[in-house]
Amino acid sequence: METKGIQAVIIIEVIGKPPEHLTETLNEIINKIDAEKGINVTGKKVNDPVLMKNQKNFYTNFAEVEVEVDEILYFVKLLFKYMPANVEIISPELIALTNNGWNEVLNEITRRLHGYDEIARILQVEKGILEKKLKEVLGKKEK
Repeated sequence: METKGIQAVIIIEVIGKPPEHLTETLNEIINKIDAEKGINVTGKKVNDPVLMKNQKNFYTNFAEVEVEVDEILYFVKLLFKYMPANVEIISPELIALTNNGWNEVLNEITRRLHGYDEIARILQVEKGILEKKLKEVLGKKEK
């Protein structure tokens, strides 16, 4: 029997400017998380923006978001989609998965990793094309 009703706290961080925008953005992200299938936001604490060290006019902010997730697959999707800075599972102490549950989780991770790999490969090709064009343009100016 698979574990249901996983309670966790995640920390979502944002960086940018102006500082008011960070708080607004965090609240929007929290609302999106709450609208996700199988996820219920049960609490949140959005902190005040802080000026970053060694950066002019750039701020950082974070929110602690308490969630209850129906099953581990939805939790894995949450992690990949919103990339929290920290995750803490509050309960249950032990999470049980069937083979089918593991298959779903591992296939979701594999699918996401393949997607990231595809993006990285496309960016490498595009970078090569841009470098070639830049060399052509700079070569024409030198002549």
